[in-house]
Amino acid sequence: MKEYGQNITVDIAGNTLKVEIDLSKDFGPSKSGKTITIASTKGNVRLQGDHGKEVVLGVNCYRYPGD
Repeated sequence: MKEYGQNITVDIAGNTLKVEIDLSKDFGPSKSGKTITIASTKGNVRLQGDHGKEVVLGVNCYRYPGD
């Protein structure tokens, strides 16, 4: 497994992409201040699949303050 961005670990096996995020982590308020960031790729990242095909992944995981 390889880490991409903040708190996102990715593994590719065959035709399966596994994304792991630790929901107990907290990286503080987003730029807008409306949400609390849990994980982010900080934009799109390019991944190589097992068959040489490239895929693009973009993830933002957040919660609302008070939740």
